[in-house]
Amino acid sequence: MSTIQQKLSVTEKIGYSLGDLAANLVFQTLLTFLAFFYTDVYGLKPEVATPIIFFVGLFAAIVFNPIIGALADRTETRWGKFRPWILWTSVPLGVISLLAFSTPDFSEQGKIYYAIITYGLLLFFYAASNLPYAALSGVITGDMAERNSISSYRFVAVMVAQFIVQVGMYPFVDYMGGGDRVIGFSKVMTYLAGAGIIMLIITFLTTKERIVPKPEQKSTLKEDFNDLTNNRPWVIMLVLTILVFVTLALKGGMYIYYFENYLSESHIANFVSGLGLGVPDNPASYGFSLFNAGGIIFMIIGIMFSKPLADKHGKRNVFGIALVVSTLFILAFYFFPPEAIGLVVGSQILHGFFYGITIPILWAMIADVADYSEWKTNRRATAIIFSAMMVGLKLGLTFGGAMITGILGHYGYVAGAATQSPEAINGIKSAISIFPSLFFFIGAGLLFFYEIDKDMEVKIEQELKIRRG
Repeated sequence: MSTIQQKLSVTEKIGYSLGDLAANLVFQTLLTFLAFFYTDVYGLKPEVATPIIFFVGLFAAIVFNPIIGALADRTETRWGKFRPWILWTSVPLGVISLLAFSTPDFSEQGKIYYAIITYGLLLFFYAASNLPYAALSGVITGDMAERNSISSYRFVAVMVAQFIVQVGMYPFVDYMGGGDRVIGFSKVMTYLAGAGIIMLIITFLTTKERIVPKPEQKSTLKEDFNDLTNNRPWVIMLVLTILVFVTLALKGGMYIYYFENYLSESHIANFVSGLGLGVPDNPASYGFSLFNAGGIIFMIIGIMFSKPLADKHGKRNVFGIALVVSTLFILAFYFFPPEAIGLVVGSQILHGFFYGITIPILWAMIADVADYSEWKTNRRATAIIFSAMMVGLKLGLTFGGAMITGILGHYGYVAGAATQSPEAINGIKSAISIFPSLFFFIGAGLLFFYEIDKDMEVKIEQELKIRRG
């Protein structure tokens, strides 16, 4: 295993982080608006949208990610293994993200086929871009402190994308479409797709792969998968990733229904005007944006605490404690009355801060699992390890997204109705509080079995440095 200078410039860290900003313009849109777009804009019934989100997502998670991971680990170019994938997929990902949020003038059956095809292609190109991008973090440096640092840069960029999508996109859709959300989504996605293409190209141009396996360390697919199944930290991280992204998809996609159908519009309007922002024309839209803005700003502040805390106490301990505390503020949403807008926003801010601490650590832990595997087996298969985590991410997104429309259908939600039934309201409240809290608490409990603590992090880093010369 050959390496060169492991310290990274600020330019390279920013360049790398732009790749996640681009990817999250897509991912955060899926997380926040896919279910809402399908049911309230595109015009699919919840019972139709649910199997599309579930089965297409399940196929993509199980099939696309392992194939891309195996291919990326075996890619040999003068630019490295993973950077070329970021370049090759930049334009196709941008184009298909626009098409997936367009509403063609098709019959009902035609719209179903169009949704299946465009959602499937979007998940394919997302995997082909984002999986090699994630694996790049495992070979861009072998220095644990630098890896924590680049994760912090990366996830500040994620928060910027989240801010753009969750705070600005909903009002901007209404503005760009003149009240017509079909036109609004199409126009907004055009801008986001163009920006994403440019940022992915910048990531390709500004980064470098420094950890390069020696030819004699090449492994077969069978050896790679055997290494995975015998790697307990990897198994734990896979399950943890699924649980985290089920929660993110479920609560993230359901928030808009919480604002549109549960919280009091008059109290939202009073809250917004009380901040000196005037009286909004669409209180739910502006309240939703402010709610997300508060959470994202404090997530960014939490991310700033992530690296020093992880460096001092180890990733595992910091991640577990911060995850548990953040979950308590999710659980509180179930108990807030529809008039308590200040409490809703305050709880989101506190949740955002503590969850922000965990965000960079999750992916840095996965990079540590790749090091752990190399330390145990003397072989490095970075992309296949990250592909397994991407399977977890896609499974989480799939289960969480399908749960949104499934819960809505089960509790009798009616798209566009002036008022929803008490059962539907209870389903919406449970889906942003009780259900996601269960997944987060289980994930935190799994960390008791995760053996890479602070002492082992140091030991692995030092021994691998010696082996790599």
